[in-house]
Amino acid sequence: MNSNNEIKLSISNLDLFYGDNQALKSINMDIKKNKVTALIGPSGCGKSTFLRTLNRMNDLIENVTIKGNINVDDEDIYKSEDVIKLRTKVGMVFQKPNPFPMSIYENVAYGPRIHGIRDKKTLDKIVEESLKGAAIWDEVKDRLKSSALGLSGGQQQRVCIARAIAMKPEVILMDEPTSALDPISTSKIEDLIEDLKKDYTIVIVTHNMQQAARISDNTAFFLNGILVEYRDTKTMFTSPVDKRTEDYITGRFG
Repeated sequence: MNSNNEIKLSISNLDLFYGDNQALKSINMDIKKNKVTALIGPSGCGKSTFLRTLNRMNDLIENVTIKGNINVDDEDIYKSEDVIKLRTKVGMVFQKPNPFPMSIYENVAYGPRIHGIRDKKTLDKIVEESLKGAAIWDEVKDRLKSSALGLSGGQQQRVCIARAIAMKPEVILMDEPTSALDPISTSKIEDLIEDLKKDYTIVIVTHNMQQAARISDNTAFFLNGILVEYRDTKTMFTSPVDKRTEDYITGRFG
C-alpha cells in the first residue's frame, strides 16, 4: 500500500463561530500523511484559527462554537472526550518560541514525565533523541542543565520542536514558527521541517509565500474564513485555478 497518499486528517463541513462572528465557513479538506501542508492567506483570514481546531486549542476560548467533523485517523476528535491524548498525538509549535523557564533537559523531559515516565535512563534517551530529531543536540549537549531561556531565538524554537517530538506525536502543527527568527535560523528550521516529514505529518501556517513554496507539498489558501483553493504546492504556485489565489500569490493584495 502506498502510504504517501494516506489521509491523516480529514476535515468536513467545518464551521467555527466566535460568538456571532463566523471565522471559518464550511471547510473541507484532507491532509496527507508524511507531507507538509502549508496554510497561506492574509492576516485574519482564519488560517491560525483553523490550525488550532486540529488539536482543539480553540476549546480554551470562551464563546466558540464549532460544527462539522475533524477526523484524525478516522477518529472524530470533537466526539472523543480525551483532549490530552489528542494533544499528545497532535503536537503544536507556536509563533514565538516559548520554552519553559527551566533547563533545556527539563523542557524536553517535561511531557514524558507528566505522562508517567520517571526512569532517568529512559528520559535521557528521549531527551537526546528529541534534541537530535530537532537538529539541536550538538549545540546544547554540553549545557543541558542550563536554562533554555539562555538560548538564541532560533535555538529556543528548535528546543520547542524537540519538546513537541518528545511526546511522539504523529502530527505537528506549526503556527508561523519562523516569523520571529532571523534568516539563518529560519533556514535551519526549514531544513528541519523537510527532515521531520519522514516521521510526522506537518501542518504549517506561514505568511511567507517563498517559504510555503520551498517547504510544503500541498498548500491551502484561506480568505475571509473560506478555503479558496487547496492543491499540490507546485501547481498552486504555477497555475492557480482561482483568480483570488493568483492575486494573493503574485502580491496584488494581502
